[in-house]
Amino acid sequence: MDLPLLGSLAVLALIDSTSFGTLLIPIWLLLHPGRIRPGRILVFLGTVAAFYFAVGVAIALGADAYLPQLRRILDTPAALWTQLVLGVALFFWSFRMDKKKSAAGSSGGRPPLDLDPAAGRQPADAGRTAGRPQQPSRMARWRERAMTDGNAASLAGLALTAAAAEVTTMLPYLAAIGLLTTSALAAPQIALVMGGYCLLMIAPALVLLMLRLTAGHRIEPLLRRISDWMAKSNAVAWIVGIVGFLLARDAAVRLDLIG
Repeated sequence: MDLPLLGSLAVLALIDSTSFGTLLIPIWLLLHPGRIRPGRILVFLGTVAAFYFAVGVAIALGADAYLPQLRRILDTPAALWTQLVLGVALFFWSFRMDKKKSAAGSSGGRPPLDLDPAAGRQPADAGRTAGRPQQPSRMARWRERAMTDGNAASLAGLALTAAAAEVTTMLPYLAAIGLLTTSALAAPQIALVMGGYCLLMIAPALVLLMLRLTAGHRIEPLLRRISDWMAKSNAVAWIVGIVGFLLARDAAVRLDLIG
């Protein structure tokens, strides 16, 4: 297999591992105050990975009938220069996005969404509810049921909903499918690489799950810091910039502009 291709795919998979469905929702589930049932988290992550695997393989292999013509078109100098220009444009656009996000943050925007709805109230609410036990939110109650009672069908449904909702916005994932489609890999190799890609997508969440099981509630401050950092950081700008760089690099290599 092409090592530069695998390296690019690994970078894209790690970027995808920080999405709403692959990391933010798992962190929210891991912040459940009661005993963590790892099987429930694995159902969620497994469903997300299976969805992206099925969609990726279907798109990559579904184009097989048109692949010879598609490869001939995409390997033309005009197509490669278009890819190079697109990659460079995305790379520099990411800096503009970063500046806009920083300006919006400094002017005082809305606070980031708290992924843990059960985590406290605002001081004003606390004053109004003094002397009364704080009632958990609807989402907190749903999480309690999903993590303790019944089967895990609700978690699988949440995973499918989250994955389906964001699949068309996952630029790294779509770029990875494009790289696989235009590669010289056979169908079994494409399926194998896509399987590894999807496993790498959920690897950080699996690591956090293991830490939560071994360290218990001591890991909660770290989970909250990761959640807050992802909500406040210019993640979209970073993603666009990295995808642009990888697309431009791939085109430059195929045009023999770089070694």
